Amino acid sequence: MSKHVVIGMSGGVDSSVAAYLLKQQGYKVTGLFMLNWDSAANNDLLGNPDLLNDVCPQEKDYQDALKVAKHIGIPLERVDFIEEYWDDVFTYFLAEYKKGRTPNPDIMCNKYIKFSSFAEHAENLGADLIAMGHYARIRKNGKVEMLRGVDTNKDQTYFLSQLKASQLEKALFPIGDLPKDEVRRIARQANLPTAEKKDSTGICFIGERDFDKFLRNYLPAQSGDIRTIDGVKIGEHVGLMHYTIGQRKGLGIGGHKDFDNAPWFVIGKDLKTNTLYAGQGYHHEMLYSTHCTLEDVNLIDPDRTLDGEKLTAKFRYRQGDKGVKVSIEDGQYVLYFDEPIRAVTPGQAAVFYDGEVCLGGGIIKTVYKNDKIMPY
Repeated sequence: MSKHVVIGMSGGVDSSVAAYLLKQQGYKVTGLFMLNWDSAANNDLLGNPDLLNDVCPQEKDYQDALKVAKHIGIPLERVDFIEEYWDDVFTYFLAEYKKGRTPNPDIMCNKYIKFSSFAEHAENLGADLIAMGHYARIRKNGKVEMLRGVDTNKDQTYFLSQLKASQLEKALFPIGDLPKDEVRRIARQANLPTAEKKDSTGICFIGERDFDKFLRNYLPAQSGDIRTIDGVKIGEHVGLMHYTIGQRKGLGIGGHKDFDNAPWFVIGKDLKTNTLYAGQGYHHEMLYSTHCTLEDVNLIDPDRTLDGEKLTAKFRYRQGDKGVKVSIEDGQYVLYFDEPIRAVTPGQAAVFYDGEVCLGGGIIKTVYKNDKIMPY
């Protein structure tokens, strides 16, 4: 009897092709569409019916997933994870912004929803395995390892770095060995209804609409001063949560008689005084740090502490690999950079790699330049 695989189907081309490939490989396949956000209910909670015109098109995505499932001849179920998403992802998202940090909710969605709540539901459906349309690979050689996707431009291991080996043990990534253009080619060859569908961008509950406008509906912003590191006021910000380290756009700093016309970038925040610090130049010295501490560290191989190891790390999605040395000091993970790195940002993930193997990662807590804590 063929193994039963339950695959997450989002209505996009990647999960469509993944489901198609599994069916071609002889698995018994069931599609599962996850409803993670109740746009109408949450917008009504805000008392802002105008937002209903801006909601992410979940219903259209479901209809697209349904068309694909019918086309390849598999059943599609629809499951409601709205409560779990609110408790484990959106609440975290808001709490991080309240702290002035820049969170990555997609990482928590994978950890708590797609590979936890989803996996439990799939097990109840009698699944032997679960599958997702992520660009990543699994290798089993005595232990479970997660490898980068073959398409380095689409590799999604950064977003999967909080998963445990036990979660990966029963997971499949059918398109992890394929470049994106090959995924599109397969979709067209198989006449999948999503073959020409554009890739989604942004977080589902925000979609394509204005991020700052969305955030203001949940977190009231407090305006304050934008100052240079020397204390000179050069403008006003609309709320610290709307800015991230290294940001250029949206500062609204015009010409200033005491400064030249070089572009301004966010170089720091002070929550106590509600001050946003800005400096001129992409390579402003305040944007470069030498090491950072981590919290919520997850290691896919629990037997490998990484202490003292020379590895590479990513501090943002699609960022190039950076050389680091891992050190555990007083029970806390510290990453020492081979050379100063620009815009390492609290709240973002630092993800460890040993060649093509993703070892896990942690959340950036405190950023340092030599012995000085950066005002991030």
